[in-house]
Amino acid sequence: MLVIGLILGVFGIGLFCWLIFTLAVYALPFFVGLTAGMAAFHSGAGVVGAFVVGIVAGALTLGLGQIAFAIVRPLPLRAAIAAAFAVPAAIAGYHAVLGLSEIGVPSLVWREVLAWTGALFIAGTAWARMTVFAEPLPLRPGGTSQNEPQPLLTATTREG
Repeated sequence: MLVIGLILGVFGIGLFCWLIFTLAVYALPFFVGLTAGMAAFHSGAGVVGAFVVGIVAGALTLGLGQIAFAIVRPLPLRAAIAAAFAVPAAIAGYHAVLGLSEIGVPSLVWREVLAWTGALFIAGTAWARMTVFAEPLPLRPGGTSQNEPQPLLTATTREG
């Protein structure tokens, strides 16, 4: 029974870590949706109205953020948009890893080291997931994209 508990504990922690990395990009839309929903609830919208307002605000935040990241061309603006999504993910990741490390790490210093390392990895994951839907920026100095069609070879030469 002890072995089954240990195996299930490891799989549970692994599942929780997978969820953290998968849902990292949704930290900012969640915070925005929660804040909008709470504001709507306190203004008298009721539970259902607050829930709808929160869902709509979170979905708009995620959609507009991804669209803005895909459309904006200057690299500093893209970095600012990606950072807006990565910073809340880092905060959420820090607290999640700190909570998990309190289970098995007795040293406060090592818990903090693990929490900061986890925050950096989770922020990097959110940053990378934000860039998935964006078209790559051109890398050629002339400003042309590398995805342009190349001319086909029309004639071949034979040595004979």
